[in-house]
Amino acid sequence: MDLTGLTLRVAAARPHVLLAAVPGGAAVRLAAERLLRARDWPQASTPAQADLLLVAGPDLPELRTPLERLWRDMPAPRARVHARTADEVEDALNAGRALLGPPAVRPASAAPPADAGGHRKGDHGARERHEGDDHTPGHDGHGDHGGHGGHGGHSGGQTEMPGGLPMAGQGADRDGLTLDQLHLALGPFLADWPAGLTVRLVLQGDVVQRVDVDEPARPFDDAAAEAFWVQPWLRAASGEPVPVGEAVRRRAAAHLDSLGRLLAVAGWPAEAVRAWRLRDDLLSGAPRAAVAPRLERFTRRVGRSRTLAWLTRGIGVVTAQKAREAGVGGPAARAGGDVTSRYRQWLADIRHDLPRLEDPVPLDVAVEDSPRGPWSAEHPPSAALIALLPRLLEGAELAAARLVVASLDPDPDELVSRGVVEVARG
Repeated sequence: MDLTGLTLRVAAARPHVLLAAVPGGAAVRLAAERLLRARDWPQASTPAQADLLLVAGPDLPELRTPLERLWRDMPAPRARVHARTADEVEDALNAGRALLGPPAVRPASAAPPADAGGHRKGDHGARERHEGDDHTPGHDGHGDHGGHGGHGGHSGGQTEMPGGLPMAGQGADRDGLTLDQLHLALGPFLADWPAGLTVRLVLQGDVVQRVDVDEPARPFDDAAAEAFWVQPWLRAASGEPVPVGEAVRRRAAAHLDSLGRLLAVAGWPAEAVRAWRLRDDLLSGAPRAAVAPRLERFTRRVGRSRTLAWLTRGIGVVTAQKAREAGVGGPAARAGGDVTSRYRQWLADIRHDLPRLEDPVPLDVAVEDSPRGPWSAEHPPSAALIALLPRLLEGAELAAARLVVASLDPDPDELVSRGVVEVARG
């Protein structure tokens, strides 16, 4: 029996796809998630589960090393493709499936098409590849598959860990005891995690003692980066007439995207999928009458869940006053509380926006908040959310860290999009 050929045929029939979204690639990620659900292709949460690595978004040289680590940690048979725009997703997935097929039947079209400059897609550090039998999982000794808060993931290889474990030093804990210190990085490619964000933790026991957040990686070509969730506000700020209905539709979809992440991290995958399906319906322009009953059922079911409230209560507390002092606005400031308060604020905002999905009145960016707060290219709201993370994570248990991040869900795209970069450069 040809076991290698059988393995390749099984992998190619229904690939398990590891989606690595980079800053500026939210639209690509959304297109990939929609297509994967339509094809019923499983989405992997760790490299060990994956056959196909799909890099979603512009080329970011700073992230080539962690992407290579993801690639090395995937077992054979495996393939790798890169979609820089939403329009490239379908071709990239088709090419990846073809690359996973047995060599004897692999079509010539499996090779990635060349761009206008004669380069194959992925030549900038994310080349499409296929490998069948030259890899032993974990051979390089990098353990980057940390799953925290009850949800599997991968840290993106940002820590050098001999034998797959972080090195432990020693230090005094908050009670004056001397305990081992463990250095751990979360991100930049972690399942249900802000794209490209890297949070570095120093742990003693299971308590976070110190937190550092890396600057978001910037695209090789600024023009390629789009802050998808704030596009209506960027266009309105430039003088283009944008209906309020378009903006609140995008805002409600962004909250559903964030809720899906939090629900997945909290271990409620069925409701996470419902959130993402509703998100996609809003983004596709579904009329209010078609989505309102489902949105109302979803917000009521999640908002009334005692288990979810019990799991998230008392975690990551920040008062409304302290949030505003830190420059945070929008739902996180209005919620004024813990993780429970923040996800319930998203639900309330969705219910508030629901009757306005078709409002034709022109958008006033000074009146309508973007999804994460009042929009300003000089001070994107996600910058303040990221700056708030160390304050909320220090002293928290490791198991709660991912829930805290998910409840804020900062959008690194806001910091690297071309409109924001142009303002920053003056």
